[in-house]
Amino acid sequence: MPSPPQLHDLACVIHLHSTYSDGTGSVPEIAAAARKSDVDVVLLTDHDTLEAKWRGEERWYGSTLVLVGEEVSPPPGNHYLAFDLDHAIDHSDLAPAEICAAVAEAGGFGFAAHPFSRGSERFKRHSGGMPWDDLGCAGLAGVELWSFVTDTAESLGSIREAIRFVARPQSVIDHPPERNMSEWDRLCRSRRVVAIGGLDAHQFGRRIRGRVPLRLMSYARSFRYLRTHVLCVRPPTGDLSQDRDSVYAALRAGRCYLSMDCLAPARGFSFWAERDGDRLAMGDEAAGPVASAWTVHGALPRPADLRLLRDGVPVLERWGDALELPAEEPGVYRLEARLRAGGRERTWIVSNPIYLR
Repeated sequence: MPSPPQLHDLACVIHLHSTYSDGTGSVPEIAAAARKSDVDVVLLTDHDTLEAKWRGEERWYGSTLVLVGEEVSPPPGNHYLAFDLDHAIDHSDLAPAEICAAVAEAGGFGFAAHPFSRGSERFKRHSGGMPWDDLGCAGLAGVELWSFVTDTAESLGSIREAIRFVARPQSVIDHPPERNMSEWDRLCRSRRVVAIGGLDAHQFGRRIRGRVPLRLMSYARSFRYLRTHVLCVRPPTGDLSQDRDSVYAALRAGRCYLSMDCLAPARGFSFWAERDGDRLAMGDEAAGPVASAWTVHGALPRPADLRLLRDGVPVLERWGDALELPAEEPGVYRLEARLRAGGRERTWIVSNPIYLR
């Protein structure tokens, strides 16, 4: 089997809040929690502010890089995770497409936050939906395909399940919602839509004299679960500007994958296509009349239940740590890996697609 592209895998946690909005942790405390959980990059997204960046807190903290974005947060929905900005976006009276345009005009890019949210059926009085209303707008780089807190909270059917989620998230989380996956597959058929996984982590509690004596869903614990691994063309240099550009370039390109690292370490996963010495990484597109000349490859750090999908439909299922299949038809190809844990099958890895138009 051919060797995968030589890219550098950085484990990121995306979509979290500090004391600059409605989180309970300072940026240094969040960075310390990330180092404790072996996270390489934190992408902070406080509501409607870049205060952490203005205060010089976007930097390396030992082995962890903290990058500062913004969750553009108009009420009650159409929230946008925006990155690579130098100033916060004024979203007053802006429609979703106008928010995307404002971020792009400022030099940034972004992802619709919890875009498939519908609210809770069980707790309707306390949990309304926060969807993104215009998934077809041109400026949208991608979507938060799997929102750890929002998607799970909206699926809970009882108070007992809610308590189990707060106490042991792995006891109630198996897969990203099927409606999210189906809608993403539909969108990808017509254009490239990058998928990320977001935590929406706040570390619920209350700060007292600079400390949080009682905390629920701590940052350190949340960081063990859903991550977005970015595949960078060069290793980190320790220079903030260069490393920020490298991470953002991978996210913009869709050179990334989602993983539940609590099930097993995912670093080392790769998904690519080859043809006559040419290679396509996740997020790449190839157009032309000979899509069938490409061969799709997958490699994993350990065996798993693998599903290769074309346009959302499985075309190959097998158990193993590698996969290879000639692309007989054009389409949008992506790979899923599942593992058994706690007596049932759970989603471990979701790749971004390779687009063979």
